[in-house]
Amino acid sequence: MTKGSEKQIVVITGASSGFGEMTAYALADAGHTVYASMRGTSGHNADKVSAAKDYAIKNKVDLRVIEIDVVDEASVAAGIDQVFDEAGRLDVIVHNAGHMSFGPAEAFTPEQMAQLYNINVLSTQRVMRSALPRMRTQGRGLVVWVSSSSARGGTPPFLSPYFAAKAGMDSLAASYASELARWGIETSIMVPGAFTTGTNHFAHAGQPDDQAVTDAYLSGLYEDVPARALDGLRSLEPADADPSAVAQGIVEIVNAPFGKRPFRVHVDPSHDGSEVVSGVADRVRAEMFRRIGLEDLLSPIEQASS
Repeated sequence: MTKGSEKQIVVITGASSGFGEMTAYALADAGHTVYASMRGTSGHNADKVSAAKDYAIKNKVDLRVIEIDVVDEASVAAGIDQVFDEAGRLDVIVHNAGHMSFGPAEAFTPEQMAQLYNINVLSTQRVMRSALPRMRTQGRGLVVWVSSSSARGGTPPFLSPYFAAKAGMDSLAASYASELARWGIETSIMVPGAFTTGTNHFAHAGQPDDQAVTDAYLSGLYEDVPARALDGLRSLEPADADPSAVAQGIVEIVNAPFGKRPFRVHVDPSHDGSEVVSGVADRVRAEMFRRIGLEDLLSPIEQASS
């Protein structure tokens, strides 16, 4: 833990792999109490539970795995309750759970799009509604949202349901930021770029259900697009691009002093333009708050702990 930083009680959603898993281990290594949440802890992710326990013992860190299925309200409530019951408080939420999709937008059924929105956006609302009533009484806290450069950067074709969901999540994060500021709860938005290696993000992407529509695109005018889109993204990524930089970026946010945490952090080796567009959007947001007399909502106000 860096000098001056305080030990935090952290819960991370979607911590079975990718950014979530990397962040859980990195925050535990930094000296925090980390609840790595995932579904299937007694089933398909049992090996992740065992690995985390072994790591915690070997490295003398406080890394715990809890069951949270972010699309199940009862599961979310039970998991958040467990954190408060065991630790007595919750200081940091890291909204990481998400799922990617790849294919022509028209070929995804409305039900599929709703499911992607459920995983990527509504999951955060379930966690917030379970955790915030008690976090607000604490008078201090931090919510880290793992967004995506796709919310405002370059948007290659065939990723639209995921892009739309991530844009929705990013917008929700910005709205929550002002509504939590007077409660002493900070907001930071982590914006990773398109890391095509080092995670299972692309490998586990969902496919559209309407095969006939998919075939109409991929056996005709758009046959070349999937390979060119994915190969193009890979070509933009430097050879030394490391997704663990996202985890380290989140550690730096958590370790920063109250009131000094950045509103948005980009970790995008490909430089797809998101940082430029987000910079403008965030300035416009701040200016609007000043014009309507709510400038105080741009910064968290530390409250006396209850």
